Amino acid sequence: MPTDCISFKETGYFSSLICDYLEEQPELQQFYHRFPKLEHFKNQIDEKYNEYQGQHRASLVAVLKKQYEGVGASLNTLNNIESLLSDKTFTVTTGHQLNLFTGPMYFLYKIVSTIKLSRKLKERYPDYNFVPVYWMATEDHDFDEINYFNFKGKKIQWNQTSGGAVGELSTEGLEQVFELFSGELGGGENAEYLKTLFQSAYLQHDNLSEATRYIANELFKEYGLVIIDANHPDLKKMFEPFMKDELLNKTSYHSVTATNKRINDIEEKLYNIQVTPREINLFYLKQGLRERIVFESGSYKVLNTHIVWKEDELLSELSKHPERFSPNVVMRPLYQEVILPNLCYIGGGGELAYWFQLKQFFNEVGVTFPILLLRNSVLIKTKKQAEKLEKLNVSNKDIFLKRDAFINKKVREISNIDIDFSLQKVHLSQQFENLYALAKQTDKSFVGAVKAQEVKQLKGLEKLEKRLLAAQKRALSDQVIRMTDLQNQLFPNQSLQERNTNFSEFYLEYSSQLIPHLIKELDPLQGTFTILNL
Repeated sequence: MPTDCISFKETGYFSSLICDYLEEQPELQQFYHRFPKLEHFKNQIDEKYNEYQGQHRASLVAVLKKQYEGVGASLNTLNNIESLLSDKTFTVTTGHQLNLFTGPMYFLYKIVSTIKLSRKLKERYPDYNFVPVYWMATEDHDFDEINYFNFKGKKIQWNQTSGGAVGELSTEGLEQVFELFSGELGGGENAEYLKTLFQSAYLQHDNLSEATRYIANELFKEYGLVIIDANHPDLKKMFEPFMKDELLNKTSYHSVTATNKRINDIEEKLYNIQVTPREINLFYLKQGLRERIVFESGSYKVLNTHIVWKEDELLSELSKHPERFSPNVVMRPLYQEVILPNLCYIGGGGELAYWFQLKQFFNEVGVTFPILLLRNSVLIKTKKQAEKLEKLNVSNKDIFLKRDAFINKKVREISNIDIDFSLQKVHLSQQFENLYALAKQTDKSFVGAVKAQEVKQLKGLEKLEKRLLAAQKRALSDQVIRMTDLQNQLFPNQSLQERNTNFSEFYLEYSSQLIPHLIKELDPLQGTFTILNL
């Protein structure tokens, strides 16, 4: 399988914050702990070893064993779960929403990155064990973000009323989605596998959490992936001291607000702040309910309900029912690092951006901040697509250009006439330099008139250049159409393929070899965008 790569910066799809992080720019070093290099993991191991509480391991393993009852886990996964009882076992974690049928392709890339890093760490540090973990975002409530996936340019959507945590959503009503998807898949062995996978996940499991666990396990069980649903009373009990601190002291609000100010104050940088903290960054969670907790007029309240507590009543509720308290985006990373013996979090650019906002918060509550690693990003080209691009002399860098820039660049290259008026513009400017000198010697009041004439003539040249380019686009329309059709295939809706296309499209063509190919080819520490010709 031929592979190539391009820097994340060259793709034009990644923020300056992420690109600067990958380049280890010094102004960002205060916002993370250790940069993701293999040699840095030994200190991370030692630090987490000294911090992680031994009794947490027994609770964690007990919960995982309970969650895996009846799942059909592989021996590799069961051994990984059992190994978590040892203080020499650590996790590498990624997280993702419960998107319908996994959602966009990067769901796979996140988990593959996690598996590959675990393997690399085992090779480097053979005295320790490293377990790849997929953290299901079962407590999210943004149903509209997860209730669909794209298949061959069509949106396969689940129309359902929702409320509360999405993990508890009933899978009722997905029969109609299954019928629609089955019709789109057509026939053949690979299509039948996908139909069976969908049907077994959603029509034979009661809620979205169980269905998602089934799919992730079926796709990755042979690699020892451990899937966790952290919405569990025993796990929440571990987190109770931190939730109490959050309710009483608003530590995350003060810490993250201070960090956001430091990010905004970095000179000559315009980094976007991903998360603005609330004064209390916890939700109250019950069946069909997940609403923010606020402190108003001396009482704690749950928004959009009649639930109100005094401080002692709230702390009593927390002690008796920690499972009813749910971390938001600010507190969730801390929750993860408290209940897991975790070394590294692997996520996309947007995720890492909000993790950067949390370093000071972790320091203040005394929890080790994980190493942050940008997940693998991939563009998959079929053999036919690769051949066509080569025939049209379209490079991997070219294909990442935005539409207009891509077309203009290729038309200039394939045109049999020179459409670049740069030399003419330089020559014109040189001529006007002489006119400026003449005007200054004779009558300085003419300098403005000379300048106006220069601007007018330069604009005229630009207009002629654009008209000539447009004419050549028409003359070369056949080649332009072929090139743009290919770019449309590889960049659906002019966005990255991995953020749009569902894995099922590739499974139809590459069957059960799809994930082994990804496991073989991807390197999470490579630090570049991967292009695969499958």
